[in-house]
Amino acid sequence: MKKRFLTMALLLISAAVFAQSAPLAQGEKQLNFGLGESNHGLPLYIGADFAFHNDWTAGPVLKLILDDDDSKFAAIGRVDYHWNRLMEIPSNWDFYLGANLGVLSGDGVDLNLGLQIGGRYYWSDRWGVNLEIGGGTGFDTAVGLSMKF
Repeated sequence: MKKRFLTMALLLISAAVFAQSAPLAQGEKQLNFGLGESNHGLPLYIGADFAFHNDWTAGPVLKLILDDDDSKFAAIGRVDYHWNRLMEIPSNWDFYLGANLGVLSGDGVDLNLGLQIGGRYYWSDRWGVNLEIGGGTGFDTAVGLSMKF
């Protein structure tokens, strides 16, 4: 896990040598979807980011977590700070850190509370790939696609 985190952090921070711009300007939004790995099973996720400031986004995430024993469902709200302007990262890269709060249902309903760090690379004006690592009440990684709309 430490190697994955360090590799991702080095790749994302190395982008700081370029020009700056926000990946999502205030009022813009994007859809995120993909799969991951967690201590609860294999999560499939879909979520949205709504930029309420040039450096801040918030939005919902829904996860279906597949496990050998049973499947779980998570409904999460999250907020992220995007470091692009502060670190002078170009707009085709996105480096963010945030927090989340939600519920995880399975046999019962549990509180889901955590932090996430992640990044995106946009290969076009609309599409990008994202990678995220999170922790808190559970460990979670995610890889997927982002689409600005």
